[in-house]
Amino acid sequence: MGALEIALPVGQLVSKAVRVQAFRAGRIVLSMDDRAFGSVPKAQQDLAYRTLVSAFTDDPVERWLYPKLSDYLGCFPGLLVAFGGRAFDEQTVWRLGSHLAVALWLPPGAEPDDDAIISVLTETVALDKLDDTLAVAEQMGAAHPTFPHWYLPWFGVDSGHQSRGLGGELMEHCLAIVDESHVPAYLETPNPRTLPFYERHGFEVTGTAKAGSCPPLTFMLRPAR
Repeated sequence: MGALEIALPVGQLVSKAVRVQAFRAGRIVLSMDDRAFGSVPKAQQDLAYRTLVSAFTDDPVERWLYPKLSDYLGCFPGLLVAFGGRAFDEQTVWRLGSHLAVALWLPPGAEPDDDAIISVLTETVALDKLDDTLAVAEQMGAAHPTFPHWYLPWFGVDSGHQSRGLGGELMEHCLAIVDESHVPAYLETPNPRTLPFYERHGFEVTGTAKAGSCPPLTFMLRPAR
């Protein structure tokens, strides 16, 4: 079903409970301003991926994988799809404003496409980095929770709109939905600079993945609420 757009007068307040219920249904987009929270339908997935490509341009792990900008721009979108593309089928992709900040969540029971991940890495990563890359991927798989949980494969703010609080606002909206399930949330972050951000939102470090020259990835779990 396509998105139902609801126009609201500027300044009109919408209760948090109403917003959470509406967006969890995945069918309502509120057109207010750049900080409006909404779902991202599959028809708009290219816009979401574009934001994430922008957000991860300086990421240590992603740019270790693809140091040339042309390779990054050409190959990284495939990795985004492999890890988080199923979120569009689950209707659990959310954004702020005109896709200024985007979060791809997988709800309990949904998992990344492991075969697609290995295929993308094998086809796009340089041979001299492939063994280390696959070793890190294996560590990620071994550490991934086996109990019911929400998984956040991708979360980012467009590089031109960072440091404006958009990430924090989007995370608060998303966690309000996550907490309705009363199950934990889990993520891996490839950027040490993001650790304080996730910790402020209740995530705790549970381990790391590291192999060879690949920068480390940090595992983080947020207990059920």
